[in-house]
Amino acid sequence: MGNFVANQGLSIFVILVWLGINAFLFVHFYMVFLTEKWFYTRVLLGQALSWARAPAACLNFNCMLVLLPVCRNLLSFLRGTIQCCSRTAARQLDHNITFHKLVAYMIAFHTAVHIVAHLFNFEWFMDAQLNRNSSLLPFVLSQIGNDENVAYLNPIRSDQTNPTIVMFTTIAGLTGVVITLALILIITSSMEVIRRSYFEVFWYTHHLFVIFFIGLVFHGFGRIVRGQTAGSLEVHRPMQCEDQFEDWGKNGTICPVPKFAGNPPMTWKWVVGPMILYVCERLVRFYRSQQKVVVTKVVIHPSRTLELQMKRKGFRMEVGQYVFIQCPSLSRLEWHPFTLTSAPEEDHFSAHIRIEGDWTQALYDACGGDKAEPQEAWNLPRIAIDGPFGTASEDVFRYEVVMLVGAGIGVTPFASILKSVWYKRIQQNQEVFTKKIYFYWLCPETQAFEWFADLLQSLEGQMTEKDMADFLSYNIYLTRWKDQEAAHFRVHHEAEIDPITGLKQKTLYGRPNWDNEFTTIGTNHPGTKVGVFLCGPVQLAKALGKQCLTHSEGGVEFIFNKENF
Repeated sequence: MGNFVANQGLSIFVILVWLGINAFLFVHFYMVFLTEKWFYTRVLLGQALSWARAPAACLNFNCMLVLLPVCRNLLSFLRGTIQCCSRTAARQLDHNITFHKLVAYMIAFHTAVHIVAHLFNFEWFMDAQLNRNSSLLPFVLSQIGNDENVAYLNPIRSDQTNPTIVMFTTIAGLTGVVITLALILIITSSMEVIRRSYFEVFWYTHHLFVIFFIGLVFHGFGRIVRGQTAGSLEVHRPMQCEDQFEDWGKNGTICPVPKFAGNPPMTWKWVVGPMILYVCERLVRFYRSQQKVVVTKVVIHPSRTLELQMKRKGFRMEVGQYVFIQCPSLSRLEWHPFTLTSAPEEDHFSAHIRIEGDWTQALYDACGGDKAEPQEAWNLPRIAIDGPFGTASEDVFRYEVVMLVGAGIGVTPFASILKSVWYKRIQQNQEVFTKKIYFYWLCPETQAFEWFADLLQSLEGQMTEKDMADFLSYNIYLTRWKDQEAAHFRVHHEAEIDPITGLKQKTLYGRPNWDNEFTTIGTNHPGTKVGVFLCGPVQLAKALGKQCLTHSEGGVEFIFNKENF
């Protein structure tokens, strides 16, 4: 239970508070529109009035939140500030994209409720104009506003129109259509299959959020939904005057014609703060993008992985951090995140980029990946960098025992960690709090091992020389192979050097038995907090998260951390 609280407790608390605020706002504003001020509006619209206004309040709240999780410079600052006080609290910031998605789904839900309710509202407004019978209260209410300088209650002013025309000729209707279309495009293009296969589609349509927020701010300026004014309520009490509507405003009656007004626009008050923060965020990104980045070396690895080694004045990093990379000659809008594979102790910073997708292929070609001869430095494309930004892996040296689990190219953050270990423990003889590292790498193809094997070979040799072989235990798993490869592996299995990686530690085939691995580590390190760090797919994250909860017993506590960007 203690480990569950450490891993998930604060996240669940934040989600519950967020859901609680949504529930409170919905119920509160639902009840607000059941008050006397809105009595005559409900005569026209019924319960659909509350069902339209309650989700509108929740939309304001969630639209205030949705930009904050993607203000990565703000989050990086908060992470560094909070980390010195609470590592658990800082770790929750790594779930920023998950929370961003949850808020977006909540926006979509409340938008759907709001739209459906208003579709009913416009039908009721139209029906009130079509039933032209002065003995009916809805028709009498609809005629208020025909005289000069008198505010209307029913925004449909004639029976010669229809709700569709009103929808496209009013501020509220037109902006409503625009922001709904923008939201549909944003959400549908964010689906995993599109984001993975057509990243550019996701990237460009996501920038429709600018249109969404502009439309959102102006949506309420039309003041279509109106209630009775406070001054009118003092002289015209709906409960007393409802049945006397045919005599309203006549001499001798105690009930003057009621007056109506819409609420002043409120949405801008909710979203102006986050919008200013996001503008500041973009200004910081723009400033960083203008700083000169020198590409000192380009390495084309056989496994179609591009390594860029770069320098930028004043650049400082920690292990496991990531940057956003832009290549203006390819696209001035696209920024893509890549984990830094260099160590803080090196005089440059580097990223390994797997070639998959249009943008990475174009970058590969621009860097000379499709040419046999080396590229001259002045022919390399200009690169812009935003970052670095913190991730869960920054905390790796705060644990005495560490498990590093990488899947495929997900090994990149651990390259930085292992290089830093090499510099600290071997070159500089520094003591680090971490006493033991268990490294697991799961790969589907042999080619992917190539670029990382040199680092592992160097670590293996140096640690053997320094009598530190027990500091790092590594297990490399090949999860898929061809029959021809399998035959080759069998022939060379007894060789001193592994035929795939060139390491003394032999490659394992299949997938780890995580239950056995966690049991062994727990037995070897009783009474220890073990940091489990993953950069890999969601399915593996679920499996490791479950193992962390199951095996946290007997004084051993497994703390799960996952890369999210």
